[in-house]
Amino acid sequence: MADEERRPVLRVVRGDATPEEIAALVAVVTARAAAAAGTRATPGRRGAWGHPRHALREPLQPGPGAWRASGFPR
Repeated sequence: MADEERRPVLRVVRGDATPEEIAALVAVVTARAAAAAGTRATPGRRGAWGHPRHALREPLQPGPGAWRASGFPR
């Protein structure tokens, strides 16, 4: 493929597009192509701090080191 002439996928035929406008156009075209192909981005693995179980707080235990231990993930 290095010997072949590579044609651009997109070509601006009128106006003077900025790099930001071209990036936005590429993002839209890529998203539309992915939607047409039926592919979806899979969500990444959730970190320990964002786990829903942290919304259900356990009772606080008083004592030495309790303040420090209250911020640790369980």
